[in-house]
Amino acid sequence: MPIVRFPAAMKYYADNQHEISVSAANVSEAIRAVVARYPALKFHIFNSEGQLRPHFNVFVNGEHIRELKGMDTPLKDDDKIILMASAAGG
Repeated sequence: MPIVRFPAAMKYYADNQHEISVSAANVSEAIRAVVARYPALKFHIFNSEGQLRPHFNVFVNGEHIRELKGMDTPLKDDDKIILMASAAGG
């Protein structure tokens, strides 16, 4: 099963888990499985219209999904998905 990894800032909303395995055919299914397991993450990942927040980044095996097939990026059992919110500052 693909593995979803959480950055330290998001672990609080995922019962302090660093990573979990999910059964999913594509990125969309994987993220929805994560949100189903940890509903507190929904607000941080999706906007009110159910779309991925613009400041939220998803990587599959180190490649940003925008360079792949977006949320429809297919997954294999050994894939690693990293969920990461962009940081800004000044």
